[in-house]
Amino acid sequence: MYQGSKVALKPLERKHLPKCVEWFNDPDITENLSFFEPIGLEGEQRWYEAMVKDAAVKVYAIETIEGEYIGNVGFHDIDLHNRKAELGIFIGEQTLWDRGLGTETINLALNMAFKGLNLNKVYVKTFSRNKRAQTCFEKVHFIKEGILREDFFKNGEYIDCIVYSILAREYFTDENQ
Repeated sequence: MYQGSKVALKPLERKHLPKCVEWFNDPDITENLSFFEPIGLEGEQRWYEAMVKDAAVKVYAIETIEGEYIGNVGFHDIDLHNRKAELGIFIGEQTLWDRGLGTETINLALNMAFKGLNLNKVYVKTFSRNKRAQTCFEKVHFIKEGILREDFFKNGEYIDCIVYSILAREYFTDENQ
């Protein structure tokens, strides 16, 4: 378990899935996620079973220090040869948005990636319209690598995606050690 002053990261468990389904069926939450159709509990359980067996995916539940489950963070496309992975994060509890929980979660996840998984690079793609995510990644010193033009089609429109990354040597400055 990785713990900060506001949140802790714990392995995602089957007990978390009903809340995930609730969040993934809320358009306010999925507006900036790569989901484009509603999901049911059975579908989420199938995803969970496949994820548990997939060495290239690690997903963690984000909980407040008080133990409230508020979202997920994880790594996808983990490439141990090239020592890189894609980060994904969402806070599902909207009442807790804009309180620094995402920033702390990302810092904990980066510690896990660089120390625990021995990765060299973590990258993330976010919709160009998702200013909240961009602010969060920049606050944690991700570097904007570029824009993938019209990279995602959702709700009848093409959306540009911004690619950010951070290297282990960039993360481990005096302030993050």
